[in-house]
Amino acid sequence: MKDLKDILRQLKTNEIGLDEAQDKVRDYFFSASDEVKIDNDRHSRCGFPEAIYCEGKTPEQIKKAASQIIKSGQNLLATRADVEDYRAVQEINDSVEYNSVAGVIYLEQKKETKTGHVVIVTAGSADTPVAEEAAITAQINGSHVQRIYDVGVAGIHRLLYFKDELAEAKAVVAVAGMEGALPSVIGGLVSSPVIAVPTSVGYGASFEGFSALLTMLNSCAPNVSVVNIDNGFGAGHIASMINKQSQSQSSDVGSQTSEKAIT
Repeated sequence: MKDLKDILRQLKTNEIGLDEAQDKVRDYFFSASDEVKIDNDRHSRCGFPEAIYCEGKTPEQIKKAASQIIKSGQNLLATRADVEDYRAVQEINDSVEYNSVAGVIYLEQKKETKTGHVVIVTAGSADTPVAEEAAITAQINGSHVQRIYDVGVAGIHRLLYFKDELAEAKAVVAVAGMEGALPSVIGGLVSSPVIAVPTSVGYGASFEGFSALLTMLNSCAPNVSVVNIDNGFGAGHIASMINKQSQSQSSDVGSQTSEKAIT
């Protein structure tokens, strides 16, 4: 809220007039053009900036939205993007990166040390695009991420090989198509929350992810929650929030312990 206080101070000291102050306050909360209006205040309210969902938008619309986000100094994250979208955003800032597997454009302007431990797990290699969307989302939101791919239940010994890494996670994102059994198995191995992501991977009876979605919703593991089909962004974001809160609580406990020791 520092910038907002500066605007009010300038108004109070007559450095700016009422109309200019009104414009500055509006720009503080959101940047507006005819087609896009970017929520500049979302990071201070929610702890993360607004992301751009690219499907259904033209490269020019994505470019305008990205320009406003970059101008505001926030991290840029654009999902479901193609190469044409990436090239349009590159015209604004050639430092932007593109993960072609996930279809994600990103730029980390607010660089911070990655903390905690979020683990992204896939049942098969075909689930990698959704998993990468989750991984990049968690990373851009400040979480340390470990990827464990292609360890589905058809060869469960592969998953069990990584049981120590899974046990250390503050949050696990389990990405699977077909029958979607992976999250339930992981849920029975770890004490952390498991965010299940059904993918539209599988033969006809998988119904483009609906079968996996129902399996995950019916999980008998009580630490499993579920996001929508192919929603890597949502899963990565939730995992990062859980991870950050866990880190914050650990710091608070450590601080209280130190205070008691001094007393």
